[in-house]
Amino acid sequence: MTKPRAACLIGWPAAHSRSPLIHHYWLRTLGIEGGYNIEAVPPEGFAEFVLHLSAHGFVGANVTIPHKERALALSVPDARARAVGAANTLWYEGSELRSTNTDIEGFINNLDASAPGWDGIDDALVLGAGGSSRAVVFGLVERGFKRVHLANRTLERARALADQFGETVHPIAWETIGEVLPHAGLLVNTTSLGMHGQPALRIDAGLLPSHAIVADLVYVPLETPLLAAARARGLKTADGLGMLLHQAVRGFELWFGRRPEVTPELRALVEADLTGA
Repeated sequence: MTKPRAACLIGWPAAHSRSPLIHHYWLRTLGIEGGYNIEAVPPEGFAEFVLHLSAHGFVGANVTIPHKERALALSVPDARARAVGAANTLWYEGSELRSTNTDIEGFINNLDASAPGWDGIDDALVLGAGGSSRAVVFGLVERGFKRVHLANRTLERARALADQFGETVHPIAWETIGEVLPHAGLLVNTTSLGMHGQPALRIDAGLLPSHAIVADLVYVPLETPLLAAARARGLKTADGLGMLLHQAVRGFELWFGRRPEVTPELRALVEADLTGA
């Protein structure tokens, strides 16, 4: 008998991840015999684990903090992973370990689902210049945005990221965000500000134009103060849980051969788990 295919999440720590809930739901609803495990692997053991992933019984893996950059270096990355500088999904093509970054399509597909027509906007404002910001900026440039303003508390980091993406991306000082908000058709928070246990994100959503769309990558809490302020103004929003669900789709397809769907039932399942409902 052929052993069922299995994938895993590799992180340190990793126990908090909702990825097993998502992938087990898809395995169950699609009638696929397979598995998805959490593997807590410390940095000093990561290379050995990844380079022998199949020997550990896995056909692929998700990779989370703090291993995404190492995963890129230890695999054959595609153009998206190289552009972002980090890999979050691993799979085999023959005996070759390949990698990609699905945060890009997670962000883009969540916006497509939450705010259809969002990419008719010219100007975006992205907050933060970390790994998630790289994925967001890549997606916006790929979708044809004319101007992406990039604000970070350390301006040098914003400049360094902007240099990688060309003249479409304009680094700005954090203190000048208020000057850009009235022209921003899309506002994206990629920082941890507003996350449970983190400092608040002090942004005046009232300065945004009436057609603006607001996206927040934070999903604990499900409705961040930024999203609550945007919804109070009647603006379209896209939350972090939607991105989490959409970024999981392609990995599942690579490992198990079927493309799953992000459904209201799946979202309700993960929401209930997050809120303890």
